[in-house]
Amino acid sequence: MVSQRGADVTPFIAMDVLERANELDDVIHLEVGEPDFAPPDRVIETAVDSLRSGNTNYTAARGKPELRRAIAAHYDREYGVDVDPNRVVITPGTSPGLLLTMAALVDPGEEVVLTDPHYACYPNFVRMVEGRVRTVPLRASEGFQPRIADFEAAVSDDTRALLLNSPANPTGAVMDGETLAGLADVAAAHDATPVVDEVYHGLSYDVAEHTMLEYTDDAFVLNGFSKRFAMTGWRLGWVIVPPDYVDVVNRLAQNLLICAPNFVQDAGVAALETPPERLAEIRTTYRERRDLLVDAVEAWGLDLGYTPQGAYYLLADVSDLPGDALDVADLFLDAGVAVTPGVDFGDEAADYLRFSYATDADAIETAIERIDRVLATVERR
Repeated sequence: MVSQRGADVTPFIAMDVLERANELDDVIHLEVGEPDFAPPDRVIETAVDSLRSGNTNYTAARGKPELRRAIAAHYDREYGVDVDPNRVVITPGTSPGLLLTMAALVDPGEEVVLTDPHYACYPNFVRMVEGRVRTVPLRASEGFQPRIADFEAAVSDDTRALLLNSPANPTGAVMDGETLAGLADVAAAHDATPVVDEVYHGLSYDVAEHTMLEYTDDAFVLNGFSKRFAMTGWRLGWVIVPPDYVDVVNRLAQNLLICAPNFVQDAGVAALETPPERLAEIRTTYRERRDLLVDAVEAWGLDLGYTPQGAYYLLADVSDLPGDALDVADLFLDAGVAVTPGVDFGDEAADYLRFSYATDADAIETAIERIDRVLATVERR
């Protein structure tokens, strides 16, 4: 018999759409967050050299000291934040880091407060440790920025954590420093802990990025190499752990993960040494793709109501098209364009579709032409 825990896990609809799209010919993939850039050459060379040097054995569960020091130096360089390398735990991807975090923080029945919309998998991580999900609505008209007052109203004595994401998936919203500081204060006032997924840091457009570590040490901060460095399949991430949780997270990592791949950790050091100008070129390319897609959505007459500031996603309201968002996604898929229905990201996104602009501009333009033809044939509400 399947466990109740397993039965409660919902599908990741974006991956379901990808599976269906892969069964079709000539589909433009705007449904998944898969960068089309290659990792930096030096990253690949370092991984190969490390393999050839025999670095295929276990490392310490918390990761190789060289990588933990490099990550600490990254926070000093990018944000002026002093992070003790002993607080850095390396994980085989950011998602395992979130599992460690939830296991270290949340007891059965305790609440974790999320934004709505939110990353599709967050509620399942909470349920996996038998926590309870409570959500705070975000509004497109406000750029999907959180209101501090809404969090103050949602947090209770049962709240153990605030699970946040900036730059955000699926909205592309970026929280400013004042908002992050305010949320840290809300958490502290209720003896809750901020858990902040910063995996899209480095992919913001014309706005400043701030890490939660600028405002509190009592936070779990997650990041990784998948998005900024186009290393999705390498499975390498990290968690900055509050000082009081270092030992328990290390013990959890020893038991649940063993360690991240040895030679990939060496590649991570090389990734963090990537010249800033290369990363700036990638950001410029994403911004140009964003602008292309934003203009198209507005030309389609769909309600956007905001401009994404980071990551490589946008949410478009399709409530005036026939059927629900799942029906519209199917209609677009039949036309050769795969997008993700917003229901994957919470009740507040149910009338939306998420478009990813992680693919190249030529493919996006082809997708726009296909959707143009579809929308010319449908009657709006």
